[in-house]
Amino acid sequence: MKEEAVMPKMMKAVRQHAFGGPEVMRYEDAPIPDPGPGEIRVRVHAVGINPPDWYLRDGYRMLPPEWQPQISFPVILGTDISGVVDAVADDVIGFAPEDDVYAMVRFPSGLAGGSRAYAQYVTVPASEAAPKPDGIDHVHAAGVPMSLLTAWQFLVDLGHDEPNPLQSYQHKPVELSGKTVLVNGAAGGVGHFAVQVAKLKGARVIAVASGKHEALLRDLGADEFIDYTKTPPEDVVRDLDLVIDALGGPTAGRFLPTIKRGGALFPVFPLGFSSHEEAEKLGITVSATQVRSNGDQLAELAGLLSDGTLRVVLDSTYPLADARKAHERAAKGHIQGKIVLVVE
Repeated sequence: MKEEAVMPKMMKAVRQHAFGGPEVMRYEDAPIPDPGPGEIRVRVHAVGINPPDWYLRDGYRMLPPEWQPQISFPVILGTDISGVVDAVADDVIGFAPEDDVYAMVRFPSGLAGGSRAYAQYVTVPASEAAPKPDGIDHVHAAGVPMSLLTAWQFLVDLGHDEPNPLQSYQHKPVELSGKTVLVNGAAGGVGHFAVQVAKLKGARVIAVASGKHEALLRDLGADEFIDYTKTPPEDVVRDLDLVIDALGGPTAGRFLPTIKRGGALFPVFPLGFSSHEEAEKLGITVSATQVRSNGDQLAELAGLLSDGTLRVVLDSTYPLADARKAHERAAKGHIQGKIVLVVE
């Protein structure tokens, strides 16, 4: 391992010693991790927060018992980081100390607490890291990985050939050029990227969110906007080629009548969806995938982020020590873009 200087042995991290609400997270000392084979260590500048963070925090209570991973305490939450490389394993090429990088760390392999991003230092498999986009700062870069990779892997390029744990068949993105795409939950982390990616790939985009988000979503490229608090979108649209439901869950089936035969419904959160029989009768493909870490895709996307083709919207930022407050903000919903933790 090559290091520029002797490292302190301890760091600050947000850890928890039991499952529960935001109050279980503690800002405390933790050992600094050493990079293993194929890994780099990153001095974290910012951490993006995502739904899997609070799923892990409360012990995955929303999953069926047989899907709940075995978790050992203490747990450090988080997957999305941007920061500066400070050490690299001897077998790593392509990264060196002082490189600015961003990554989604060990997902989904780290679902049981192996990602450990809410900390001053984190180790990252080099294959999952990429140079940080030059045109944005660490705080914005940390808001990218999981949300944009989700939109990209659903809509453009799956990026792997691993079996799909969510369904018996592999997810396949669909052609977007010239198609009409509705994005439900368009103002959130995945949603605001899905709007931009669909537009980038030539689709006509209908964004669904509450009215306060209309100006932003039109600015991001939405051709039409539906305020769901005033009009249920399933009442007013028809003949869609694709619905990407960034909220998903049991209510995603309500969009089936809006989709033309041969079209598709992509629920980002597919658990609870029970309308497969109806979809089959209507000739609609229902498909989901689990986002996976992919440094090559992040490297590809960095150019689109640097030149402003894709934009990261920040809802709010909090110091790492106030991670509890960030989770409380997330629990209130109606998030516009991403919530990011800033690391001292």
